[in-house]
Amino acid sequence: MAGHNHGALSMDPALVKYNNMSANRWKYFRWTPRTAWISTVYVVIVPAAFAYVGFVTDMEEEERDGYADGVGFHQGKYDMRGKRRGDTISEW
Repeated sequence: MAGHNHGALSMDPALVKYNNMSANRWKYFRWTPRTAWISTVYVVIVPAAFAYVGFVTDMEEEERDGYADGVGFHQGKYDMRGKRRGDTISEW
């Protein structure tokens, strides 16, 4: 009836190979020094860098305001709480 010509166009062998490799990627993954380094960077180093920047700007704000005792409400240049549309992370 309405053109049930499944398989009428031949598939590109390169696209078929890419699709099969993408679908079965978990079968071919191996931990190598490169994959371990990339995983470490994205799981440990990047979040640690964001935490460090947030902590340092928070401490600079406290020292400038004169209450660097470590007690009280922390508010630095960057506020890491949830933001709404249009809000900026920079507080001053």
